[in-house]
Amino acid sequence: MGVVITKMDIKLYNTLSGKKEKFKPIKTGQVGMYNCGPTVYDRAHIGNLRSYVFADTLRRMFEYNSYSVKQIINVTDVGHLSGENLGDADSGTDKMTKALIRENMPLTLATMKEVATKYFNLFVEDMKDLNIELPEAFPRASETVEQDIDLITKIEEKGFTYITSDGVYFDTSKFKAYGKLGNIKLSSLKEGARVAANSEKRNSTDFALWKIATGDIGWSSPWGKGFPGWHIECSAMSRMYLGQPFDIHTGGIDHIPVHHNNEIAQSEAAYDVPLANYWLHNEFMTIKNAKMAKSDGNFLTLGSLETEHISPLAFRYWLLTSHYRSPINFTYAAVESAQTALIRLLATVSEYPLNGKVDESYRDKFQSFINDDLDTPRAIALIWDLFKDTKVSPADKRATIIDFDKVLGLNISSLPHDKTQNLEETSSADIPLEITVLAETREEARKAKEWVKADAIRKEIQERGFDVIDTDKKSAGFIIITR
Repeated sequence: MGVVITKMDIKLYNTLSGKKEKFKPIKTGQVGMYNCGPTVYDRAHIGNLRSYVFADTLRRMFEYNSYSVKQIINVTDVGHLSGENLGDADSGTDKMTKALIRENMPLTLATMKEVATKYFNLFVEDMKDLNIELPEAFPRASETVEQDIDLITKIEEKGFTYITSDGVYFDTSKFKAYGKLGNIKLSSLKEGARVAANSEKRNSTDFALWKIATGDIGWSSPWGKGFPGWHIECSAMSRMYLGQPFDIHTGGIDHIPVHHNNEIAQSEAAYDVPLANYWLHNEFMTIKNAKMAKSDGNFLTLGSLETEHISPLAFRYWLLTSHYRSPINFTYAAVESAQTALIRLLATVSEYPLNGKVDESYRDKFQSFINDDLDTPRAIALIWDLFKDTKVSPADKRATIIDFDKVLGLNISSLPHDKTQNLEETSSADIPLEITVLAETREEARKAKEWVKADAIRKEIQERGFDVIDTDKKSAGFIIITR
């Protein structure tokens, strides 16, 4: 018998208003959500991945509250100009072109698609390793150029554009509400010293809707062969899949000043209605107290963590111990501590008997926490309170924590009874003997510092539907869980 979730208000911090607001869907019981997706010119770093763990937790929260969620994550595979260190620039080299040059590939649309597919597949692997639910669609910018052209034409007809030698630009002076997201002052959006000012732009905040191609890569358009601007791609794809307005748009806080304000300006200029009703943004992840960025070489990938024997789910757990709107500084010590906590959580739950029922009092507390702008730190703390509560039976604790996991996404929900195992528990019939042997062989490789061999064995274990989480115990260096 399923758990009946009582109706409880959901409050979200809306960057547009600068305060928490009660969530009111456009359609009863349904949520349309657009998450700014990856530019697939390289492997996503763990700072990028924080945005998708946040978006996944948001989606799971709505589903926990019995909403049907239509989630879209776009894939940028053309049009994102580097502008040196400024990701929202209208000048510089297309990041996909940079990837082709870096990998010594010809500069063609076919090779651009090839490298985009390579890094998109790696991104999806990262999502799966983090137990992130995949969205309804991953629209690609290169496959929606027709929609971009239609939208630019609409904006042009409304009188918001002008032509320069390098493309079509949006005149921000004609959109009086420009900068309203985050209450951005236009004076703070002046072009930086690292990006040469375009003398043909009427205003420093004006942005490209269409760029004229200087090489072979481009599409035909009424304005000449070229490619869409990065901002127009998101407006076109979100409208194509979710309509306008839709409920929720998410992204990192770095998108607030330029990218998301540009999306709002062009979409509202074209159709005279809001693009999205709620705008949610996660804070930065820093490393060595500096922003994590590929351009600075200051970043780590999920693979980097796995090389240090940190489980992706431990990384997810660590993220959930901080609020999504709080800055978070990565250290190996912090994530290793989170991994220790996760191992303890998994081991404890695995020892609890089956056939319990969800404790309603704890469920109500949990729901109130996650419905309050995704307060995951309090939700995590509640699990440890539950462990200590002698008034709740072990079976009910198990059922309640597994219910919480519908939102937390730590894969506790797939942890069968007594299906954790370490070196001292090889007799358990729940873990196949060959998996145990592989895990033992991997442990020996780790002790011998044969990291390549150890990683190869772990990958084989994962391909067979299990995973190994390393521990700091001397007698048992790991536990095995089902994936």
